[in-house]
Amino acid sequence: MTAWRWLGALALLSMFAQPLFAQSYPTHPVKILVQFPPGGVPDLCGRLMAEYLTKELQQPFIVENRPGAGGNLATDLAAKSTPDGYTLLLSASSPLAISPAIFNHLPFDATRDFKPISLIASFNFVMMASPAFPQKSIAEIVEFAKARPGKLNFASSGYGSEHHLSGELFNHAAGINLVHVPYKGFGPATLDTMANNIELMFGSVPASLPFIKGGKLRAIATTGPVRDGNLPDVPTFTEAGYPQIKVVSWVGFVAPAGIPDAVYDMLVKASTKVLQSPEFVQRLKNVGLIPMPVGPKPMAERISEDQAFWTKVVHDSNIKKAD
Repeated sequence: MTAWRWLGALALLSMFAQPLFAQSYPTHPVKILVQFPPGGVPDLCGRLMAEYLTKELQQPFIVENRPGAGGNLATDLAAKSTPDGYTLLLSASSPLAISPAIFNHLPFDATRDFKPISLIASFNFVMMASPAFPQKSIAEIVEFAKARPGKLNFASSGYGSEHHLSGELFNHAAGINLVHVPYKGFGPATLDTMANNIELMFGSVPASLPFIKGGKLRAIATTGPVRDGNLPDVPTFTEAGYPQIKVVSWVGFVAPAGIPDAVYDMLVKASTKVLQSPEFVQRLKNVGLIPMPVGPKPMAERISEDQAFWTKVVHDSNIKKAD
């Protein structure tokens, strides 16, 4: 009887342990890992989430930028962190959706090692050139590229990025051979394109807007399913005759997979409240971002859909997988 009483007491304790743990969470600062340097869309979204979650949960949420390996460094650190709710990951779409398709040996499993909390925002990409670049439209670029295979280059922020794969998708759809030139980030690629040292480049719309509006770069086409509200006069690739080129990037919030259910539920609830607040939504729109469906289910579905999409792009474009 004594043993049965002890077992019963342990069962009761286990029933109440997680709720009690959740009630005390967070008791100290929470770290949000961001995969890229300060200044980009992931960093901006990470800092917005940190600001609002700090107010909501009454403990500091602190952004820590850990760039490297195309976002895979921070992703691996988050996957291997103690799953107690005190290390979270603000993820761009590429490490979770593209890296599994383009790298042979990842130190993490993009699906198994994380629990989605919510999507945050999305944005389109834009193909640009220096104002001095003579071809003005997609049709003119395709005509030139077919007449002179391998003579046009396009810049990206790095191998395996959405900037890179957007260009490869264009190559495959149009039957041309733009040569990919990877740079170490958006900044160096932008400088060389503005100087007309390289003919074309792909960049995110929010990051590219200042250069386009300042006349330093000329927008040629955007990758969204419809025209981007920030660039209403710029046609989509679909309008130019290439409906295969639909690339919409996103950022989202995830936790390590072993996080206690009660803590995870609290983070989902707090994040949902933040993401649905009119003030937060307006702040996203003010910087050219598009709010997205909130909650774990839409994010899990989007990761799965994008993994399938990019795996096909890598296969169809005969892109060599990297180690």
